[in-house]
Amino acid sequence: MATLQKIRSKGPLLIIVVGLALFAFIAGDAWKVLQPHQSNDVGEVNGESISAQEYQTLFEEYTEAIKFSNGLSSLTEEQSNQIKDEVWTAFINNKLIENEAAKIGLTVPASEIQAIIDAGVHPMLRNTPFYNQQTGMFDKDMLKKFLVDYSKLDRNTVDSRTYEYYHSMYMYWSFVERMLAQNRLAEKYQALVLKSITTNTVEAQTIFDDRVKQSDMLLAAIPYSSIPDSAITVKVSEVKELYNKRKEEFKQTAETRNIRYIDVQVVPSQADGAALQNEMLEYTTQLEEMTSDFTSFVRSTGSEVSYLDLFVTKDVYPADIVARLDSAAVGETYGPYFNSGDNTFNTFKKIAKVSAPDSIEFRQIQVYTEDVAKNRVQADSIYNAIKGGAKFEDIAAKYNQPGTTTWITSANIQANPQLDNDNLKYLSTIMDLGVNQLANVEIRDANVILQVTNRKKMVDKYKVAVVKRPNDFSNETYNKTYNDFSQFIAANNTLDKLIENAEEAGYRVTPRADVQTYEHGIAGIKNTKDALRWTFNAKQGEVSGLYEAGDNDRLLVVALEAINKEGYRSLDDVKQQLRVDVVKDKKAAQIIANMKAANATSIAQYQSMTDAISDSLVHVSFSAPAYVSALRSSESLVGAYASVAPVNQLSQPIKGNSGVFVLQPYAKDQLEESFDAEKEKTTLESTHQRIASRFISDLYQKAKVKDNRYLFF
Repeated sequence: MATLQKIRSKGPLLIIVVGLALFAFIAGDAWKVLQPHQSNDVGEVNGESISAQEYQTLFEEYTEAIKFSNGLSSLTEEQSNQIKDEVWTAFINNKLIENEAAKIGLTVPASEIQAIIDAGVHPMLRNTPFYNQQTGMFDKDMLKKFLVDYSKLDRNTVDSRTYEYYHSMYMYWSFVERMLAQNRLAEKYQALVLKSITTNTVEAQTIFDDRVKQSDMLLAAIPYSSIPDSAITVKVSEVKELYNKRKEEFKQTAETRNIRYIDVQVVPSQADGAALQNEMLEYTTQLEEMTSDFTSFVRSTGSEVSYLDLFVTKDVYPADIVARLDSAAVGETYGPYFNSGDNTFNTFKKIAKVSAPDSIEFRQIQVYTEDVAKNRVQADSIYNAIKGGAKFEDIAAKYNQPGTTTWITSANIQANPQLDNDNLKYLSTIMDLGVNQLANVEIRDANVILQVTNRKKMVDKYKVAVVKRPNDFSNETYNKTYNDFSQFIAANNTLDKLIENAEEAGYRVTPRADVQTYEHGIAGIKNTKDALRWTFNAKQGEVSGLYEAGDNDRLLVVALEAINKEGYRSLDDVKQQLRVDVVKDKKAAQIIANMKAANATSIAQYQSMTDAISDSLVHVSFSAPAYVSALRSSESLVGAYASVAPVNQLSQPIKGNSGVFVLQPYAKDQLEESFDAEKEKTTLESTHQRIASRFISDLYQKAKVKDNRYLFF
């Protein structure tokens, strides 16, 4: 199996240099967290329940696909939350489209997916491992060969790392294949919707004219801000009337919550800082006396910067260390000092400095048998043969390995700051070898024959032992902050008391409207999922208990202020927003009445009115809203008037977004562009495609989707 042999021959390169994370599904452990809820569902679409296990499986598959394709071994909480949302959205969209497609018999046969694979141009295919390095394109023959090799793979006869890598690649391809089918069905359904929106030459001509016909205009305006809000009287009936007119704007498809919360950040005390400074003085003294075993020492200090026993470029070290590195001589210790940028105390020892290549070209032959002793005998034989004049590539071919050269850079080497002894030995050997020099390196259960063939770009490299400690709070400080806050909550266990007494106690109550079930916590604070669950199970007016949140450095209390039911928001919920619009309408009516009463017949007369401002607008067209700098707002009606008004015709007062204005075009022009009906139709089709893509929102509304993921995730 040539593909298997190729992967095995590049074992150390894949595992050590590139650092490609092996892909293995983790359903067993991950699913344990759902055991208490496994009889429940995470949501509903079109009346169909979505099980927590089904969603969890999809999440794990997508997570592992992302990790595999990006060479990651783990994801941050933020990345995992993003994937959870992407999986949910994709799952719901697929369900919606599948439901509609089934009604009209729209399908994606296997032959259609095979045609996509054969064509090899789909964007998803470009991100797979099956690409030709020479062409940079997807290679279907590589895929076929891999699938044949995988079908013959026996996990009992190959090493576990190779099997896991092959299996991970197979699972990744299965994921891609499924995504291709789902995407193709969505494309076909969207194309069907798009065909229902047609274009014609008349519309194309109109769009063309709206773009190329331009006007230069004079403007006089009186902004709404010229009238104080206090001068406007708003009746309850007026707000209610506007509410009834715009009621559809206030329809919500899911229940939300309005909350108030107090978020307390635990910070170190002066005593904490003084204690850490004393520790750093001791570390500095020890560093000054040390000459070896810096790895163990730095690890024992709890430093945020691991010691890498390799010569590395400055890029590896934090900016504050780099800024001071040249201030210390080789063998000298610098510190301790406080860096406010990352709130740390620091000390470091500049152990050594050399000039070394930034890029190294090398090749290798991996020796791997069923026995370590046989590895050594075979490796010695290969080493001596090449030393004796045999060609490296000929020996490599004899052992079914390519023997081709590979470049490794400082960035590759420094990508993983925590290398084990074997990896350090491997990389140190490559870095220490001169051009054409040979080495026999024993690594784990294999030997590797290495030869450096080229070295480029000499740069300064360093070995520096860094102790960087954050100025953290002590347990005593945390406990005091916790106890003080806990006592405050116990004494103020209602929403009114919380709001009334927080400021005096040194706390700040923050409002947050329309909290949704799909959020991953409260106000973006890490590790507040329990608080979110409480929010959707609490009664109005209740105050939660104290939650420990963040990275064990924040405390949180939540009070439920209001429950916004699914359906239309009440008048009370939106009356302030509506009142602002009523005030603007009344100001506009008052300004328009004043303008008409002035009997102005020229733009100059309007510009001379009290509180009036003026502006000159150029190249105004219907297709692009005009920004009026004098009003500091975008005014779409300016372009609308420009498209129909003749030169020198003064408009009537026009109600805008930020004021009332009058316009007078003084020049009209047209871009030097010829009408091309087909070109304009193509542009229109792109616009129609964007419109057609919104069909999913309509399907979503009809499907009455429920999202209860907060109960589990």
